[in-house]
Amino acid sequence: MQPYLEKTQLLSEGKFRDTDIHLLTGGQFLNRYFIISNEGTRHLLASPEVVGYDSYLAMCGATSDMLGWLRQEGSVGTNADIMTILRGGLNYPLEECCYRNGILVNNMDFISCERVIRNNQITGLDIRYTKLNAPKDITLMIGDIIASGETLARCIRYIIAEFKRLGGSIRRMIFFTIGGTRAIELFEELTPEFRFHWPEFEGITCIFYEGIFSAYKDSGVTGISWPLIDFFWKDGVISPEFRRYVLSDDDALFEKCIIYDGGARRYEIPDHYKEVTEYWEDIKKVSDNFTFKDFLDEKLGYTTPISYNDWLELNHYSRLNSNSIAELYTFEREFASRSEDLSIRQIAERRLKEFRAALKPYILN
Repeated sequence: MQPYLEKTQLLSEGKFRDTDIHLLTGGQFLNRYFIISNEGTRHLLASPEVVGYDSYLAMCGATSDMLGWLRQEGSVGTNADIMTILRGGLNYPLEECCYRNGILVNNMDFISCERVIRNNQITGLDIRYTKLNAPKDITLMIGDIIASGETLARCIRYIIAEFKRLGGSIRRMIFFTIGGTRAIELFEELTPEFRFHWPEFEGITCIFYEGIFSAYKDSGVTGISWPLIDFFWKDGVISPEFRRYVLSDDDALFEKCIIYDGGARRYEIPDHYKEVTEYWEDIKKVSDNFTFKDFLDEKLGYTTPISYNDWLELNHYSRLNSNSIAELYTFEREFASRSEDLSIRQIAERRLKEFRAALKPYILN
């Protein structure tokens, strides 16, 4: 488990509009970390068929509801500056959702920092374009995917340096992410750097959609996962709403990644189509190289079977409603039990057929 997550628990902050809000508690944090769950983001992260503008729309409900909640509690004011990390960051509907909640966007800034990937490994980063204003005492709002965190770390440190050079200052940062556990470690490291330059810096509010996911450290039991890139549940903190949603579908748990490539899903749909179909084709090829139970356990994030108390501790659920969480545990046990007789080859064939049919309009023959 990532050290920052040890002894932490989810605490429900209730439901605001259509979104469930959970606060991560128990850690010695400099910042606040939330997990939010909404029908739109559950569907997005469980279904790689959601592409293009639909992938943007799927995030609007949760983002708008959380900004409304933050404004109601007083941690975001009536104005903000939005920094967009180009490509993946363009998926986040921050400007529209600020407008919905009466938050004036003073400046829209941009930075391009793209990963250089060779042989499924990140080998470097390249900042190619920036447009940045540097007012004083701003609320900086950003949305982006966080996996290894290297892109974000480079961007944030660049932003800090430019604000100092131009005489601006940052009061607080609000960050929305489909992200992994590295996000917490990174933000805890960055906050003292903000406060070194601006002692009045209030901290970072980081909002995870559906869970604090984990990135594979190796190629997984299948041998085809991408280290430091592909997200799954193990060693993360997943909203109970998302766990139930995924396990209500026979196949969603077994996808390659929670989000795949967020930029490709929105802007380069043929590339996304290629990645998903190649994954399921590869699963068919290697299906005899691993047991289904090992695959299931990897995706669930623990070795089955597991006791209720161990499951609670592992999933950080001890402070959540005992009745609904106990029902989720039973539901998850039933999913694991009925999955024992599944064929990964049959799942792959079914998913290929479904995915190809769903994305056929986007693919040129």
